[in-house]
Amino acid sequence: MARFSSSHHSFITFLSFILVLFLEGVTAATFTFINRCDHTVWPGILANPGSPNLESTGFELKKGSSRSFQGPTGWSGRFWGRTGCKFDDSGHGSCATGDCGSGQVECNGAGVTPPATLAEFTLGSGAQDFY
Repeated sequence: MARFSSSHHSFITFLSFILVLFLEGVTAATFTFINRCDHTVWPGILANPGSPNLESTGFELKKGSSRSFQGPTGWSGRFWGRTGCKFDDSGHGSCATGDCGSGQVECNGAGVTPPATLAEFTLGSGAQDFY
């Protein structure tokens, strides 16, 4: 049987708390990230080709905090958790797990380096969303 590290379990715990709080008709969805881990995590966000970037492509989320983003109808992309990140005062660095390879807090269009657990969403029209 495979053994998973505590970082892997932290990813699963973190991603299980990514919530879609509510839909505003068919115009948008709100994605809320809540960190219920006992340590800081750095979510990564990657919009699929043809979808606009959300307000951020990566950010720091301290223990017990939350942050929300609006996704427009038609948006599709993925979210993942990064742990063990070390960034300098100018925002340059890397993460031990889930690193996106941009060398920055923001992923800027770079995807995740495996292994990582992803949550993928497509905000369709007519209340047809997929995840």
